Amino acid sequence: MNVISIHNNIGLPKYKQIILSIEKAIEEEKLVKGDRLPSVNKVCLAFSLSRDTVLLGYDELKKRGIIYAIPGKGYYVKSVEITIKQKIFLLFDELNSFKEDIYNSFLQHIGKNVQVDIFFHHFNPQVFQKLIHDSNGNYTKYIIMPTNLNDVANFVKNLPVGEVIILDQTNPELKIYPAIYQNHQKDIVEGLIKGKARLNKYKKLILIFPGFREPLGMKIGFEAFCTEYHFEYEIITEFTNREIISGDLYIIPNDRDLVRVIENARNQNLKLGADFGIISYNETPLKKIVANGITTISTHFEMMGKILANMVLKNSKEQIENKSSLIIRNSL
Repeated sequence: MNVISIHNNIGLPKYKQIILSIEKAIEEEKLVKGDRLPSVNKVCLAFSLSRDTVLLGYDELKKRGIIYAIPGKGYYVKSVEITIKQKIFLLFDELNSFKEDIYNSFLQHIGKNVQVDIFFHHFNPQVFQKLIHDSNGNYTKYIIMPTNLNDVANFVKNLPVGEVIILDQTNPELKIYPAIYQNHQKDIVEGLIKGKARLNKYKKLILIFPGFREPLGMKIGFEAFCTEYHFEYEIITEFTNREIISGDLYIIPNDRDLVRVIENARNQNLKLGADFGIISYNETPLKKIVANGITTISTHFEMMGKILANMVLKNSKEQIENKSSLIIRNSL
């Protein structure tokens, strides 16, 4: 019990005194990796504390990765790295250049003394559920990118509600959680309206929408825009050796389809921006130079990472819509 000391009337909650006591004991090497901590019951009896108070202190240390619990045996020192004040679970759908921009920006702005563990569910609901289940209770914050998976709210509800942040896509079932997200329906409508003067020269607007990874709001917004402004349109699930007709404009969320369209156009001797057009989704440096410049509708991924870091640091409960814009280049 000499590793924990509790004082009355010093203005510091007693669960925080437990945390500071254990951190000090580790710093002074009174506790080393693998050592067992005093049991919850012993700490309660020694200092006349409630179990909730002791558990609050131990759980905080557990979330930071400093201690761990063995059911029926007790709590043990897991790490002597007490400078880690936040341990963050970051769940992405997949690794691509856009997610890398968010991740790097987040790391840049989150500051020191924070450990970020990154995971990927690859649009697999079973993997998503298992990662959520296995992480529960081991982190101070849970940043979740749910994409368009079904029944996400039922998986996420088992996490501490005050420690969850939703990233990139949200839905009405997740509205109880703070979020930094894209409004895909609004973004595509506003982007197409901004480019409408150039769209008028095209005979038909074609959205390539496989529907597996892509947000449904993108499709809804595209249909709404075409209907309101009387554009002939088509939605296709894939582009495979399709003949490109002069006067077509392709809106392409997936970069693999972007390459296929450009290759087919080259084989047909069609000139991009004159015979047909392209609007791609999500800005990358290559799109500034490929085919003399590809027009994009894109959110600001670095800003999303910065806002996410600020939300964690300030324990923000806001739901923030990340801005999107149309970047016009020669392909339109």
